[in-house]
Amino acid sequence: MDFETVIGLEVHVQLATRSKIFCAASAAYGGEPNEFIDPVTLGLPGALPVTNKRAVEFAIMLGIATSCEIRRFNRFARKHYFYPDLPKGYQISQFDEPICERGRVDFFIGDIKRTIGLKRIHMEEDAGKNIHDSRTNSSLVDLNRAGVPLLEIVSEPEIHSPAEAAAYLRAIRQLVRYLEISDGNMEEGSLRCDANISLRPVGQLTFGTRTEIKNLNSFKFVERALEYEIARQTSILKAGQHVVQQTLLFDSVNGTTRPMRSKEESADYRYFPDPDLPPVVVEESWIREIQRELPKLPAQWANELVSEFGLSQYDATVLTTERAAVEYYHQVVAACGNAKAACNWVTSELFGVLNKAGLSIEESPVSSSSLGALIKLIETDVISGKMAKSVFEEMFATGKTPDAIVQEKGLKQVSNDEEILVAIRKEFDNNPGQLAGYLGGNERLHGFFVGQVMKATGGQANPKKVNELIRQEAALRQK
Repeated sequence: MDFETVIGLEVHVQLATRSKIFCAASAAYGGEPNEFIDPVTLGLPGALPVTNKRAVEFAIMLGIATSCEIRRFNRFARKHYFYPDLPKGYQISQFDEPICERGRVDFFIGDIKRTIGLKRIHMEEDAGKNIHDSRTNSSLVDLNRAGVPLLEIVSEPEIHSPAEAAAYLRAIRQLVRYLEISDGNMEEGSLRCDANISLRPVGQLTFGTRTEIKNLNSFKFVERALEYEIARQTSILKAGQHVVQQTLLFDSVNGTTRPMRSKEESADYRYFPDPDLPPVVVEESWIREIQRELPKLPAQWANELVSEFGLSQYDATVLTTERAAVEYYHQVVAACGNAKAACNWVTSELFGVLNKAGLSIEESPVSSSSLGALIKLIETDVISGKMAKSVFEEMFATGKTPDAIVQEKGLKQVSNDEEILVAIRKEFDNNPGQLAGYLGGNERLHGFFVGQVMKATGGQANPKKVNELIRQEAALRQK
């Protein structure tokens, strides 16, 4: 029997607010253990929460960007569970009245567009962090993260492969970074993912028993964890056994999942409206104001690159991965006027060396104006494409402009016909046997003479001119 994979992701995005969601304590990453705490964070008696307006605005921004319906009247609820990193004994979240509902996320896998529906986006506070010390056989609790604002983005169960899940997660990260509501840093926990997965026979409409893999914090781990869980559930079902509904952890060292606890349902958390927090009322005028401030989103940038610059969907997708990258590309085009050449240099040469050096586009030692100037030098035949590669390497290593490097190293291309003809005639005279073969129709010897002339001119002759003038001089000698 063949099985269909059904995946739904719950993505937790840490918001880039200065303070926590219900108090004035810092939401900064790092700090000494328990440095960023206050009575509200600790859940002390009489300490009352107050909603962070900026966190609500960020939620509305993401809701608009994902075509969600913004609930005009939404409220917070208490989600009860008992764990050392949850000082109040409950987490403030949203339950049946979330701020955003029924949206979608569009993304490309290659040239294929996919749309995944969103069930909801809701606000909640983060929990603290348990630190298990095996040396002392004890556990420590750091509450710096407790109360940090999160958005939980819950997809519909419409994802059908690990690769698709990773692509969807990348689209979420891209979106929150464009909106500047989160840095999306998975290593620091700013973006985390829980994956719900089940299998069902192909053609069956009802869902199979699902498991949940908690706290996946890299795209690679999402794919690896899902691949393992698909294989595990497939082997169980093919053996005629039943999958157990449970919460799992992914062991990244062994590449396996292991049980954490039985899977809870919403009733287990005993949700009820938080009596200390008034409902959040979202006026239409507030939505319009936020909408006016939204930056251009990845899909808008990509559509412009395809329709106005003539790029392929693939190139547009690569260039819009980061907002800083597409802005850099636009500046290069403005400097050189050649959209396709700019795309090739940015995506192939620049991205290649940046990745190798472990640098972001913002840290590039080659400015957009310098890269545009380099492309201009090629376009105007000042240097050849081959020379440009070595000039670019020097630009990346030193930060110098291409004009300065060309001047210093004497790399200016020779395009004067008479200078090139002198070199061609000399090589013809020095190689009479090869010339006779070439004039006799051996086309392979054309390349021989091109190489000889380029060598004689130190690689500075314009290759296009060399090719043209060799044929011209050969035609004259045949008469």
